[in-house]
Amino acid sequence: MRKSVDLDEFDVAILEILQEDSTVPQRQIGELVHLSAAAVQRRIKRMQASGVIQANIAIIDPAAVALPITIIVEVRIADERYELINAIKRSFVEAPEVQQCYQVTGEADFVLVVVVADMSEYQALTRRLFHDNPNVTKFKSLVAMDRVKIGLSLPLVRD
Repeated sequence: MRKSVDLDEFDVAILEILQEDSTVPQRQIGELVHLSAAAVQRRIKRMQASGVIQANIAIIDPAAVALPITIIVEVRIADERYELINAIKRSFVEAPEVQQCYQVTGEADFVLVVVVADMSEYQALTRRLFHDNPNVTKFKSLVAMDRVKIGLSLPLVRD
């Protein structure tokens, strides 16, 4: 488990702005948080180097790029040996259709969030990831009817 990084009120304020829009110029961030652009740049670089900021990405509407179906998949595995767990994790990470993957407690071992163009594409994915994998004992698919909330922003607490 990763150790948390100490963030001061300026760091938190910068992160709140970047979570809303990572394209805000550092000069403007500095004006909003009352720091110089150079100080903002140093703080952002430090937070990137420490892993607090993992990526700067664009969130794309899946339907706009012909991927209108979102499916949540619960996966059970038979054998939890380290090398088998790592192999299945790798297969999920390498599948571009898998948007998110969580190793979880409870009845399922993994929960995946998958986007596909149509059900035949999902069927091909299930063959590749689940049916062809002897360590997968069961999977359950939940087809999303509506994308009610999508986001990666974290609720940051200020001291």
